[in-house]
Amino acid sequence: MNLLVSGLFWVVGVMAVTAVLAVVLRRARQREGREANNEVAGQVFTVVGGVNVVIAAFVLISLFDAMDKAQDTTYDEANALVAVQWASESLAPADRVKVEELTQSYATVVSEQEWPDMKAGRPTSAEGWTLLSNLQTTVERAKTTTERQENSRVEAANQVWNVYQARQVRLNAAGSGVSAVVWFAIMVGSVMSVALMFMFGGPGLYSYAIIVSMLSGAIGLLLFAIYQLQNPFSGGASVGPDAFVAALARLSHGG
Repeated sequence: MNLLVSGLFWVVGVMAVTAVLAVVLRRARQREGREANNEVAGQVFTVVGGVNVVIAAFVLISLFDAMDKAQDTTYDEANALVAVQWASESLAPADRVKVEELTQSYATVVSEQEWPDMKAGRPTSAEGWTLLSNLQTTVERAKTTTERQENSRVEAANQVWNVYQARQVRLNAAGSGVSAVVWFAIMVGSVMSVALMFMFGGPGLYSYAIIVSMLSGAIGLLLFAIYQLQNPFSGGASVGPDAFVAALARLSHGG
């Protein structure tokens, strides 16, 4: 289902449920009148709602930052991989061919095997680590006979280290998400915020239902956004393997 359609269904569904609940509860207690609760309920709602919004906003901003960082990290990793092949151009033919094969295989494994796993929230296979380890071993053991070759080998080794660091950051980002404790705090705070609205009195029946549904819709929108952004490699605004697809094209053509 399209992201906008699913989001619309989610928000409208939450609004409809709370609106119906508000009408039912108001009619059930219509004679009692709850205007006397407004002052106390308003003070409590300010605290509960304010805390919940602050927590949700903080989580949402953190997820936006994490997504931007994840995207930058994928390009850092892919660019460092291309730089390994560039630096290996001065090595002996056998070592150069081996580096080319390993860099292309690594980019292929990341884009075609690891990305679907990260998108689904599954652990990635060890094949990527094996290829990277073989690449590091090949570069470290490359025989050099000139100063230029040695400088190229050292540069290639440095770029392999950069690939390793970026890879570790990428895998950590794929497995981070929002902790169960944070989800518990946000969900309970959201329920409490909407429940407090049922304590207020004053507006007409249908205007009261609209007010409650608008509040629940805004909270539902925040929850939907947090859910979609909790894994930077899945959801509606996911980071794709574009960096590695482009890197593979460059590696296949000799950089």
